[in-house]
Amino acid sequence: MNLKEKILGVNVTALPIETLLQDIDRRIHDRDQGRIVAINPEKIMMAQKDEQLARLLNDSAYQIPDGVGVSIASKILKGSIRWRITGVGMMEKLLQQANEKQYRVFFYGAKEETVVKAISNITQKYPALQLAGYINGYEKNNELVVDRINQAKPDIVFVALGSPRQELFMEKHMHRLSATIFQGVGGSFDVFSGNVKRAPALFRKLGLEWLYRLLSQPSRFKRQLALPQFLLLVLKQKSKRAVS
Repeated sequence: MNLKEKILGVNVTALPIETLLQDIDRRIHDRDQGRIVAINPEKIMMAQKDEQLARLLNDSAYQIPDGVGVSIASKILKGSIRWRITGVGMMEKLLQQANEKQYRVFFYGAKEETVVKAISNITQKYPALQLAGYINGYEKNNELVVDRINQAKPDIVFVALGSPRQELFMEKHMHRLSATIFQGVGGSFDVFSGNVKRAPALFRKLGLEWLYRLLSQPSRFKRQLALPQFLLLVLKQKSKRAVS
């Protein structure tokens, strides 16, 4: 059960969060490996120029619609996605589920002090969470990382290496790992550690987290230029469909 929409050649999972979590439960129960990647306009634009990235995104089990631009594109292309599932929001939901169902979780990525603080805050909030272990993102020996994860025997691994490094790590190594669910979470450890503040609830509700981040970090302006370029390509795709 994994409905997909294709936006500029990139798959996006068209399942609401509740259904998505049910399917992830099923995978953990069946030991059916799968990775979760966040799809936003910037990543779709990267995939236009990088065939390897496009392939590994499309081969993932779940491509969550992270970014209001993706839901706008779905509407333009007559799709059904009218919601957003941010990477940090998905991680929060998985932590809640792991806390309730006693799933073992492993954290990989970020600076040592960041991941330690994130874990401290998370375990305070979810005291029943089964912490399998962690390793910071500055460990360059992938064999050591694989061994540490396998020794910890987690059900879920959160990979915070930034994109596309985290997606490449999951694609290359997940078949060697004992865990079932892998999520690339970008800078989410910074959010859980308190180093970076999430957008206020009103911004999140209106789908304007990107605007809050831009106002907080004007240096992101260049990255945000991907959005108008993305929407222009989506409109061109719509025109081609209409002609054909």
